[in-house]
Amino acid sequence: MGKTTETGLYERVQAAADAIRKRICPKPPRAAVVLGTGLGGLAKQIDKAQDLSYHEIPHFPVSTVKSHAGRVVCGQLGGTPVLAFDGRFHLYEGWNLEQVTLPVRVAKALGAKALFLSGACGGMNPLHQKGDLVLLDDHINLMGVNPLIGPNDERLGPRFPDMCAPYDKELLARAEELCLEEKIRAHRGVYVGVTGPCLETRAEYRLLRAAGADVVGMSTVPEVITAVHAGLRVFAASIVTDLCLPDALQPAHIDEIIAAANSAEPKLTRLVARLIGEL
Repeated sequence: MGKTTETGLYERVQAAADAIRKRICPKPPRAAVVLGTGLGGLAKQIDKAQDLSYHEIPHFPVSTVKSHAGRVVCGQLGGTPVLAFDGRFHLYEGWNLEQVTLPVRVAKALGAKALFLSGACGGMNPLHQKGDLVLLDDHINLMGVNPLIGPNDERLGPRFPDMCAPYDKELLARAEELCLEEKIRAHRGVYVGVTGPCLETRAEYRLLRAAGADVVGMSTVPEVITAVHAGLRVFAASIVTDLCLPDALQPAHIDEIIAAANSAEPKLTRLVARLIGEL
């Protein structure tokens, strides 16, 4: 892992981007994808792929979560130049939000115009089933922190980015059309971001559901905030890997969550590949 120096965030972003550009990605990608739990299969769909380990990128953290490969992949998806981060970073691993969101800023520095996020989530909406896709149209940040806290560098984005529509409406509408075409069971939903790593109590699920959330997870929100700050179009979809209904709650195990994500991954891969191919 590259060591962080006393240089500013902008300089660290540029150093990481330069390393990726020189090694595997000389042409600007049109889109970037962050692959979450159990969803690394999308990287296998990338044509003319070249990859680089996070260990070889200056200032990059290293993925420690099971099923996260910890590499960046550059190539084409549906004929569109794409950059995929095969493995993401989380607060619960001990990284700070500047490190967690570094891939988003690096994608922007490399020329990406849109960011696609995927991941696993707990389903709190009783109409959702395990394996369903939830297309995010809003979120609630209950992580207690924000990636934009601290001095703002105008080269990276504005001091007060507006969040009235963080998820791109056109991409979201097109995703719904594609889900109908592909016969993929999907819903629009609100994601609530928490720190983890423990799963929630029954009382917490009741609270989160009452607050207006459909699904809960330990990622996505910081990346979306950073992407909006950077001026990127955002599309995010999560796979419901466990049901979080307080009155019928069963213990959840990480191996079962990964297995559920893996079984539903082909659906999300088809959807994201088609969306990116139309950019």
